Order: sequence, then structure tokens, then C-alpha cells
Amino acid sequence: MPEEVLFKTEEAVSREDVADAFADAAEQVRTGTVTLESATDEQNVELPEETTFEVELERVTDSETGEEYYELEYEISWTE
Repeated sequence: MPEEVLFKTEEAVSREDVADAFADAAEQVRTGTVTLESATDEQNVELPEETTFEVELERVTDSETGEEYYELEYEISWTE
């Protein structure tokens, strides 16, 4: 089955704002209920007690401009 995007948001923010978002997310993960919010959407997610946690750092080269940038991704996955 193809991937289905249920929620996505992307915006330019300060490092401090990122840290605040991670701190808030950490508290929500501890409770088992995570609320994802944007200006136009909201999703509530129930996390199971056991998950898979992945951290990935990539260096990406833009195919059009040749510009290099980095992506640091934190991913939690589970099956129902």
C-alpha cells in the first residue's frame, strides 16, 4: 500500500523554537497521546507503549541548484 500523508507542516523557525517543540513533543510522548497542530489541521495520535525510534542525518544535494543541505530526522514507527 502506498504511503498516505496524514499530517505535514513545514516552516522556518529559530533553533529555540525547535527545542521548545521537541520539549513539548517529549511530554506528549510520555503521556501516550500526541497532538499535531498547524494553522489549518490537527491530528491526535495514540502511541503504543513500545515503538521503533530512528534518528537519521542526511546530506542532500538539490538536483536543480546543486546546493547541499542537511536533514536531521527523528522518526517513531509502530504497527497497529
